[in-house]
Amino acid sequence: MSKQPIGIFDSGVGGISIWREIHSLLPNEHTIYLADSKNAPYGNRSKSEITELSIKNTELLIEKGCKLIVVACNTATTNAIKTLRENYQIPFIGIEPAIKPAALNTQTKAVGILATKGTLSSELFHKTTDLFSRGIKVVEQVGEGLVELIESGDLNSKALEALLKKY
Repeated sequence: MSKQPIGIFDSGVGGISIWREIHSLLPNEHTIYLADSKNAPYGNRSKSEITELSIKNTELLIEKGCKLIVVACNTATTNAIKTLRENYQIPFIGIEPAIKPAALNTQTKAVGILATKGTLSSELFHKTTDLFSRGIKVVEQVGEGLVELIESGDLNSKALEALLKKY
């Protein structure tokens, strides 16, 4: 086992749930979590901006000696991971929308996807959806305002509950 850390980045604190799983499964590994809250949310940015931010995050984590980088952000994964993999020797693990398990497990032949505009408009999201959703109705919903509530720590608020019910 290498003493080099596993790097994890997200546009904010939402990826901490992924960090928790990594820590739970690999308790002896060192990790570095980079929350780019300064630039959050990524979801309304252009593909080039998302890629630029992802490169900046990657380079910082490489400077810190990371041996592997987890892109714990759907928007960054769907818009930038191909570029990251093409330009860096370090392995990347991306977090993609769970279309495949949703499509395989639906009992109603319908799946709802709640994500950022950046995720829903990405090429990778469309390829994944096309591959796994044949014969299934896919309803896409941009989650405007969710990232801001989550980043503010407002996880149990009436505002978040109302927004989720609306969507």
